[in-house]
Amino acid sequence: MFENVLIAEDHESASISVRKTLEDLDIRHCDYIYYCDDALSRIRNGLKAQRPFDLLITDLSFEEDDRKQQLTDGAALIAAARQLQPGLKVLVFSAEHRAAVIEGLFSGLDINGYVRKARRDAQELKSAIEAIYKNKKHYPVHLRQTIQQKNAYEFTDFDITIITLLSNGMHQKDIPAYLAKNEIKPSSLSSLEKRLNLIKEAYEFSKNEQLVAFCKDMGII
Repeated sequence: MFENVLIAEDHESASISVRKTLEDLDIRHCDYIYYCDDALSRIRNGLKAQRPFDLLITDLSFEEDDRKQQLTDGAALIAAARQLQPGLKVLVFSAEHRAAVIEGLFSGLDINGYVRKARRDAQELKSAIEAIYKNKKHYPVHLRQTIQQKNAYEFTDFDITIITLLSNGMHQKDIPAYLAKNEIKPSSLSSLEKRLNLIKEAYEFSKNEQLVAFCKDMGII
């Protein structure tokens, strides 16, 4: 189990719930920080002392006060923390419930898990930490239901091929030549664009990067 955990949370009541969960999991060493700037400093100091944090648990929203901050929210903290420590595991614990925002955290910031502050969140926190420790993603319950609905869309072999090529770094404009060379039809750019647009519309994605990240997380590619 994780040995060194950092909690970034400006509401003490929420922190108590997290601390109790960590105790139940026999995680004894955890630091609690009110401000994002302080959390980043603690991560930096942990690296310098060769005692890096294994897991960052952070809220998304932090209330402003008379202490001016460079990092004003959890998303900014996650991005900055990952620059310092790319392998740091991140669990977001927040009241945010909008699926598009949460999906953006998984696809854009590559977070490892998300737990919504709600009824029975302590038990879900425990499940999330255990899953992340096993190198699995943890999606909140309401988002998993959305994903299950989205998974009703059946990917064809052609879909998987073009998304895999995008995942491997091939530019969309170069894919038709690859398809034609390997006798994969349809191979025209217009057909490719129509197919990608159809899939993104079904999943409510606006960018190919979001689609690729989703397919990786869900084991489609």
